Amino acid sequence: MTDEQARHPFRAMLPAHVRSHEYEAPAEVLWKLTRDDVRGFATVYFATFAAVLVFIA
Repeated sequence: MTDEQARHPFRAMLPAHVRSHEYEAPAEVLWKLTRDDVRGFATVYFATFAAVLVFIA
């Protein structure tokens, strides 16, 4: 990416060697759903559900 293509001022001032390895992993790897993601979502969901029940009662 050249400095002209880096539209944001912060990205434009970064050296080229910093911007060159920005996306090493393919998109399929970045969007993979893991067991920790599901566990985190379930924990937040049930904690919010319990907080709403306590608020209503």
